[in-house]
Amino acid sequence: MNNTLSARPIHTVFINSLLFAPPFFILISNHGTGLYSLIFLLTALLCWPAARAALRPHLGRVGGVLLAFAFCLAVALAEYLFNPEVRLRDLEKPARMMAAACAMLTVLALRPPRRFFWWGLIAGSVAGAGFIVYQRWGLGIERPGGLINSITFGDISLVMGLMCLAGSLDFKRWGALWPALGVLAGLAGSIATGTRGGLISIVFAVVVLLKYGQLLQGRFRKGMALLALALLASSYFIPQTGARARIEQGVEDVRAYLDGGNTFTNVGARLELWRGGARLVAQHPWRGSSVPEVRREMAAMVARGELPPFVLEFAHFHNDALQATVSGGVAGLLAWAGTLLLPLRFFLRQLDAGRGGRRDAVAPALAGLLLVVSYFGFGLTEMIFWSGHSAVFYAVTLFLLVGLCLTARADADADAAPAAGEAP
Repeated sequence: MNNTLSARPIHTVFINSLLFAPPFFILISNHGTGLYSLIFLLTALLCWPAARAALRPHLGRVGGVLLAFAFCLAVALAEYLFNPEVRLRDLEKPARMMAAACAMLTVLALRPPRRFFWWGLIAGSVAGAGFIVYQRWGLGIERPGGLINSITFGDISLVMGLMCLAGSLDFKRWGALWPALGVLAGLAGSIATGTRGGLISIVFAVVVLLKYGQLLQGRFRKGMALLALALLASSYFIPQTGARARIEQGVEDVRAYLDGGNTFTNVGARLELWRGGARLVAQHPWRGSSVPEVRREMAAMVARGELPPFVLEFAHFHNDALQATVSGGVAGLLAWAGTLLLPLRFFLRQLDAGRGGRRDAVAPALAGLLLVVSYFGFGLTEMIFWSGHSAVFYAVTLFLLVGLCLTARADADADAAPAAGEAP
């Protein structure tokens, strides 16, 4: 019997696995992000001459993205050097996010087929949905969160489903049923967690798809996008999902807060935390505060009766922009914004080229754009970058997609070069 796996060089299996592993393990393993980040780092070091040569022609396109993550690390390093209360471990997350650029270098040097990323995304969405659905309706956990927590799990599951929609552009005819399965699994996983913050990101995703909807060629893909929206809408009317109860609870929380009633609710707690964070920013907008300093200042506001005591029970401010400003001042805010805006600019340029006829990088560019806008939406009511698990997943996935965009453009340019040089 023919063994096709053994006929393939082992390094080919390894290279393809590098694309498959990050999206596959994110929802079903606590240690996957650390392991594949290390593997990307070691691989990039081993392939450094080839990676450097491949990166050089693209520095103008990707330089801003690299500078954004480098600036984020520089701000964290400055806080550590000049504030004795900042811990060394506070550098871990920005350092690992900067090191995620090795994923891009690995893709540029080894040029793996991008279909393995889509297959990892599909398999990861399905595995995550099966896990969380079992927790919700098999074990009866009201707000399941897999191995992390319900909000982070739901957010990552949602963005994986959205990226599967972008990945469907690389599947032909009936093969597009596979990413369709990933889309539905990602949405089902998010619904099962009961998280509401993802609804904001859905609005941003709809805006993106309306603007670039013509890139979703074919009735099947457009129908898939409509079906996904219908699934989300229908979850409101199905009592077993709990979506309607969660939304109505949120509306009631806002009403109670505005009427001066109970503030110890999910929404009320966020509003009080935002009020306290805004006061801290007003006190010292240009410099950041260490975790112990924030705790002391929040405790002082509670002692003066300016904030309710329950705000001291929370580890962060449930808003990425506010947390970045409190922790790093204006520089911290700019660092956080840069890791979203400069990748956004990169992917928009790739998609604009796609609308102009250069469709070689459309699928990874659309997936990257949906990743960025989704994380921005998540961060409006939650700290999606608080968890190292989700922060590193964002950085690694982003740099993988950047690398896939660059290799696609390079391959298309290489294919066009001989034709352009032929004699008429």
